[in-house]
Amino acid sequence: MKFKSWFLLILLFLATGINAQIKNPVKFKFTINELGDNQYEAVLNATMESGWHIYSKDIPEDTGIPTEYKVSGKNIELIGKFTETGKKHEEFSEAFGGKIIFYSNSAGFKQKFKLKDGTKPGDVVAEITYQTCDDRVCLAPNTLEFNKQVTPKGATEEVKTDEKVPAKDSLQPVVDTLGNVVQTAVPTAEVSKLDPKQLKIQSIDIQKPLTDCGTGSSKISENYWTYLLLGFIGGLIALLTPCVFPMIPLTVSFFTKGNKNKAKGKRDALIYGFFIFLIFVLLSVPFHLIDGIAGNVFNEISTNVWLNIAFFIIFIFFAGSFFGYYDITLPSSIANKSSKAEEAGGMIGIFFMALTLVIVSFSCTGPILGSLLGSAITGSANVPMLLTFALAGFGLAWAIVFGLLALFPQALQSLPKSGGWMNTVKVVLGFVELALALKFLSKADLVSKTFLIKRELFIAIWIIVAIGLAIYLFGLIKFPHDDKKPKISVARKILGVLGIGFVVYLVQGLIPAERPKLQLLSGILPPLNVSYFHDEKDGILGMHPEHDFFKAIELAKKENKPILIDFTGYGCENCRKMEEFVWSEPDILPILQNDVVLASLYVDDKEELPEDQKTKIDLGDGQMKKVQTIGDRWSLFQQVNFNNNSQPHYVLLTPDGKVINTPVSGYMEKEKFKKFLECGINYFKNNK
Repeated sequence: MKFKSWFLLILLFLATGINAQIKNPVKFKFTINELGDNQYEAVLNATMESGWHIYSKDIPEDTGIPTEYKVSGKNIELIGKFTETGKKHEEFSEAFGGKIIFYSNSAGFKQKFKLKDGTKPGDVVAEITYQTCDDRVCLAPNTLEFNKQVTPKGATEEVKTDEKVPAKDSLQPVVDTLGNVVQTAVPTAEVSKLDPKQLKIQSIDIQKPLTDCGTGSSKISENYWTYLLLGFIGGLIALLTPCVFPMIPLTVSFFTKGNKNKAKGKRDALIYGFFIFLIFVLLSVPFHLIDGIAGNVFNEISTNVWLNIAFFIIFIFFAGSFFGYYDITLPSSIANKSSKAEEAGGMIGIFFMALTLVIVSFSCTGPILGSLLGSAITGSANVPMLLTFALAGFGLAWAIVFGLLALFPQALQSLPKSGGWMNTVKVVLGFVELALALKFLSKADLVSKTFLIKRELFIAIWIIVAIGLAIYLFGLIKFPHDDKKPKISVARKILGVLGIGFVVYLVQGLIPAERPKLQLLSGILPPLNVSYFHDEKDGILGMHPEHDFFKAIELAKKENKPILIDFTGYGCENCRKMEEFVWSEPDILPILQNDVVLASLYVDDKEELPEDQKTKIDLGDGQMKKVQTIGDRWSLFQQVNFNNNSQPHYVLLTPDGKVINTPVSGYMEKEKFKKFLECGINYFKNNK
């Protein structure tokens, strides 16, 4: 039974279609023109930055996203359909295989309407859905809303009495991180009375902390070298699979024995290894082509319930392939075309030999590469660069092996012969895939707040998988491609014993204890309070942090303590690692319990805000952005005030909203976090 890889790739790459807020290369201006005879025109003019364009409403199907412009409102009756103005551009798109129609520099959208009652004002609501593209990338479709009131001559403009309108001199314009006017905010002295809908705190100036503790970092380390190492290890493991290992001596011998000029043969073999490395690096290019949206897109993926469930299913699918129940293969036509291209000879021929190797080995490498993809997407904001390092490590492992064997072909004699041990490697990887799959299901459970997969249940399932692996290694169970009478080698027995050792290690996580255990699995397991021995409402390490910044402000004023903002997420692995193995330290936990007001703000909370707290953020010129969930609010709050969207992110504030010291991000050693806390708290105490 075979499944074509395009099915797998579609599942993986569908993830890149999630909406995300990004820099906005299109500016809009909304006006209403009076046409006479009780007729009006709602006009939305778009101005695009150089190189960017938006599609026309008349774009053919199955190409780009057509622009939609809708006008509605109280006392409004539309006349006809909306029209477009501006210079249209038409060109053939090789990507879409058809003609596309778009506007560059500027475009206009008009909708005629009339007032149902010409003696009363009308409230006009205009909404536009559009996609912005340049020559490299298309940004996610965006929807904006605009509002204006039209008042006919002789009519009195309506004033909405259900809204409190503050005095003009009490408001100040606020500019967000994109340089747009976000909204109005009350002055610093009124920070404790902020409306929950307010996102920008006027007193916060991230660029000017009150003191410098030497703990802040200008750039968050994404641990690229860790992913390079993981990719390298993955590449070495892939070399041991049945799809790749038998090809090593054949390929190296082709270069070293099939060429009369031995030096040229070795040189070609090294070039062959380099091309393998290059091909794997090139696999990350599609993710860089969407680098304008990648950070937020992949953050959405990592916290999206349904996509995490999809990754769970995909990893189960990978496991079935490794167990030997079916193969994941690329269409044979691709391999055939690549193989035929080898006949070109020279550098081109060598390149296509390398490409053919990558293609025909996909049955074994695909699940490993998919695991790297899933790990990077759900583990960091800077996905493209992490994938580049991971894939570079993967290709580097192959390049080194092929290159060294080409230089020292006598080493081929020391390689083990192909045999059943290669299938053992695949099956072991299948058990690893099963264990990793549970991680995604657990993350979906946390983000959805169902809390069905308790910490102990997660550990118990991993224990079952580890026992299954040990039983297999001792030869007590078999899979489709195993030998009927497998010889249990010493290596298998050693791995089986290690599997039993891992079971013993996991069992301690089932025993209640005051201190967290299983440090090696920190960030993978559910949080400590998602447990059969605790209630989710018990909080973190017995603490009950505020989950609302504005309530934390009030409490900080009352207790005269600084606020520690913890920007976190249910799907944030490093956040859990910080809580379990840094916060829980005996010289850290008392500080969090006694010296600060802790505000843990979850940026991936999908719970809908109460209707009276849902809001629309004014981006200027009447553009509105909706804030519908708790996560929407705190995510935008973090970006607007602290120019950061990573988690964990820690900020110490005075009760009146001033940044005390440089914020810190990501997982860090205890001493650095302790220095950050103590320096900020001591400054606050000495300057009350």
